[in-house]
Amino acid sequence: MDENRYLTFALAKGRLANKTLELLEEVGITCEEMKDKSSRKLIFVNEELKLKFFLSKGPDVPTYVEYGAADIGVVGKDTLLEEGRRVYEVLDLGFGKCRMCVCGPSEARELLKHHEMIRVASKYPNIAKDYFYNKKHQTVDIIKLNGSVELGPIVGLSDVIVDIVETGSTLRENGLEVLEEVCPLSARMIVNQVSMQMQPERIKSLIKKLREQMQQ
Repeated sequence: MDENRYLTFALAKGRLANKTLELLEEVGITCEEMKDKSSRKLIFVNEELKLKFFLSKGPDVPTYVEYGAADIGVVGKDTLLEEGRRVYEVLDLGFGKCRMCVCGPSEARELLKHHEMIRVASKYPNIAKDYFYNKKHQTVDIIKLNGSVELGPIVGLSDVIVDIVETGSTLRENGLEVLEEVCPLSARMIVNQVSMQMQPERIKSLIKKLREQMQQ
């Protein structure tokens, strides 16, 4: 093993990155460069600990990890399910908790119950398809949207939506409700499959430290 090799982290921009950095700091892993909010840098380095960090859009994190551009990534479980990349999921970090749900107007409940052919709008077509086809055995027409999926049922594009629900306030404001829960979600740590074989001690000791810290 190359002792001089850096361990590279890809973090999903925003709240997940901030929470991850807080957690890493609790186990003695810091990156001072990242605290400078005015910095235009893309890659941040801690020379002493031989670590590199970079921020990316959530859906890209599993891609960087699968292809070895990052050894470790932190991203929401929703992204992992949707992207379906070949990575090891090693730790549920316990923050960023929410749920993936089927939502819609209350009258859509009947359509779900009777396995009718319905239209489903979602930013997560793969998760929606897996849920309806493989778990519910219901044939549906899935429409991918990138923006406010709540609009789907309101403007008549779809009967229901599959989306992330945190508090449900946006749904209520738009006359929609949670009809079925698909799965619970939270931030997960993922590892590149080759990195796990090349640097097992280093990665496993990090996972162990984080797990112990989270149990405190």
